[in-house]
Amino acid sequence: MTGLLLCIPKANAVEVLVEGNRRVEAEVIRSIVASSPDTPRQALLASGYFSEVTVTSAKGRTVVQVREKALINRVVFEGNKKVESATLKAAIVTRDRSPLDAAQLAADIERIRALYKQAGRGTAKVSFRTVDLPNGRLDVIYVIEEGDKTGIKSINFVGNSAFSESKLRELMSSSEMNFLSFIKTSDVYDPDRITNDLDIVRRYYLKNGYADFRVINADARYVEGEGDAGWVITVTVEEGEQYRVGAVAIDSRLPGLDTAPLDGEVRAQVGDVYNAEDVERTLNGVTNQVGRQGYPFAQVRPTGQRDRATHTVALGFVVEDGPRVYVERINIRGNTRTRDYVIRRELDITEGDAYNRVLTDRAERRLNGLGFFKKVRFSNEPGSSADRVIINIDVEDQPTGSFSVAGGYSTQDGIIGEVSVSESNFLGRGQYVRVAGTGGQYSRGLDFSFTEPYFLGYRLAAGFDAFYKYSNLARYSRYQTTVYGGQLRVGLPITEEFGVTLRYSLYNTELKVPNTTSRPYNDCTNPISDYTTVNSAGQAVYPTCTADGEASIAIKSAQGSTLTSLVGATLAYSTLDNFASPKNGFYAELKPEIAGLGGDSNFYRVTGEARYYKEFGDDVVGFLKFQGGHIGSTDGNPLRVTDQFFLGPSLVRGFAVNGIGPRDVGTSDSRSNALGGTTYFGGTAEVQFPLPGIPHDLGLKGAFFTDAGTLFGYKGKRTFDVNGDGFINGYSATTGCTYSASTVGVEPECVNVRDKMTIRSSIGASIPWNSPLGPIRFDYAYALSKDEGVKTYATDGTYLGRVGKDQTQAFRFSGGTKF
Repeated sequence: MTGLLLCIPKANAVEVLVEGNRRVEAEVIRSIVASSPDTPRQALLASGYFSEVTVTSAKGRTVVQVREKALINRVVFEGNKKVESATLKAAIVTRDRSPLDAAQLAADIERIRALYKQAGRGTAKVSFRTVDLPNGRLDVIYVIEEGDKTGIKSINFVGNSAFSESKLRELMSSSEMNFLSFIKTSDVYDPDRITNDLDIVRRYYLKNGYADFRVINADARYVEGEGDAGWVITVTVEEGEQYRVGAVAIDSRLPGLDTAPLDGEVRAQVGDVYNAEDVERTLNGVTNQVGRQGYPFAQVRPTGQRDRATHTVALGFVVEDGPRVYVERINIRGNTRTRDYVIRRELDITEGDAYNRVLTDRAERRLNGLGFFKKVRFSNEPGSSADRVIINIDVEDQPTGSFSVAGGYSTQDGIIGEVSVSESNFLGRGQYVRVAGTGGQYSRGLDFSFTEPYFLGYRLAAGFDAFYKYSNLARYSRYQTTVYGGQLRVGLPITEEFGVTLRYSLYNTELKVPNTTSRPYNDCTNPISDYTTVNSAGQAVYPTCTADGEASIAIKSAQGSTLTSLVGATLAYSTLDNFASPKNGFYAELKPEIAGLGGDSNFYRVTGEARYYKEFGDDVVGFLKFQGGHIGSTDGNPLRVTDQFFLGPSLVRGFAVNGIGPRDVGTSDSRSNALGGTTYFGGTAEVQFPLPGIPHDLGLKGAFFTDAGTLFGYKGKRTFDVNGDGFINGYSATTGCTYSASTVGVEPECVNVRDKMTIRSSIGASIPWNSPLGPIRFDYAYALSKDEGVKTYATDGTYLGRVGKDQTQAFRFSGGTKF
């Protein structure tokens, strides 16, 4: 393309001769020269296509000599394992099919290093090389040595006295590096996460009365060092004094407004420690009440007059008429995955409504609380007229799916493993989906859950569950169960603290008593050939057949399938500060249920639980728990064994699985023959505390506890005609279930139940660990009181021991995943 000549048909036209170009058309070069006649060389270099440009003029002719930059065929990354290539490519400026620019490559190297520094690998080394290709093209290859992870070495606070450094660090999602750094990511320095953490710290101070609190400075410094590199975060704060509420008043400046309903929305009381969250809840409640009374433009403005001498705050809520401003448009930007309607449904305001700042602030908090976005920011801009406003919502999607593999051990289920996949923003629709499978020594199961948080366009959480669970309880109760079925549920939030969940469950329970030579738990009824001792009639010799373990006749007669069709509800009230790891607040739930709409079971059941948490000092938390339940028949028939309550360490630690409650004492194997009960209640007092020298982010704590409770009221069937002869062996209408010498050698067909309302109690110590693999807990408990059972004697008066006594278990371990 050299030697091309352009004649511009204008007065004083100048001929432009282009030389040296290979890929860039001469016409393009001439157009650049023509657009910048005074500085053609600078304009051509600024275009980015050329590494060298020479422009000469003589005798009405301009000669442009160029050397083109090499053209990048593609950009490739080598050595990156911890950061995906797509992420790296989005961070750099160099692109495929763009001219090679050395300065740009150097800047891209710094961008990649900065990205790795944010990912916790500040020692990463980045360089580049090129591979020449035909026709002046080349590949650019960024070579990366990722190095070891360099996270946060330390988080330090300066200026704090009301709360310790450990307490403030505990509030943060960011953590320091420790021996678990190889499996956690919270110790990776992320400026956005640090900013969010400091806001959490600020809100914590404001919640606890420190109205003057502010973060003066947050310095993040990267420290180089061989094997000791990392970030040092230093946060300087000014706490101020703690304030209490001195007065609370609602000042209405709207004529005709009924203020009586507004007083009921006030959460702060005189004498309380000032709590910014109470002010926020009051503001929302009063705003909603004013809106319900037909004042769409009313504004509720909080005021607070601080008396620094008495350390009190006089709170006021001014209700006044606001400007007549309408929402013209709501723009949602930045959501690449989450659908618009998922964001819009969190708003209590829409296009055409009166603009209300309180409602937009509440929507911003809701969106941040979803966990779908890395950040959410609301902003306003003027609309098409003075009474119109445009709301802009800028979001940044973040990953919401998780895949986990966990394993562990529990006293009840033995060694167990779990694989689960969950997604909290399924297909960007805000739906929750989880699939999990478990397998272990004594249990296995499958679970599938789906939840739509906005059912039919309303704030109703509807969903369904399908489940399968096999449990081998032969070590404790001489039987195995398989339960499979499903559940439909709908959750209705009544207030921020109170909600109701309605549900319908349909499930099948299969009970089986093993009867093999290794587990001969039914050979008194069904003798095992060449194993069970039998009489001349081929019947098992009783009680010889019980020596190696035998299930109660009540358990054996319950073998088979039971279909349960059940409707129920859960009424839950919560003021917990953190549901997963509460430190303050109250939680209570009541579960009424009824079975009998089809199926084999006919009963009503009511269970309840209440927990109260209180923090004493730094991370020392005490809590009280009370629980209880009752089940009864709805058709007058005895309850099925599988429908009654079987309890142990879940009610009183220190006892074995199914270790308390009514038992069959008519068999020498009464140790394992729990029959279940219809009524239970119990209580727990526990205090948890940090272990000295253990970093808080490890989640490892210590605890002391005391438990007390009881289970009683067996209402199952007591007599069974196993032989089908119409005669109940061992039963007397006057004495009940007995075993006489005349029936020696024949298995009794009635159940002699020991059913005492004995209070069981225990004290103990625990080490709970919220580990990266799931919650793990080790309990040691000592039983203070228990049912000692009944003494038994031989026909000659020889003492044989006690039967029907509670079964204790001092050590209990569970963990690795939720069991």
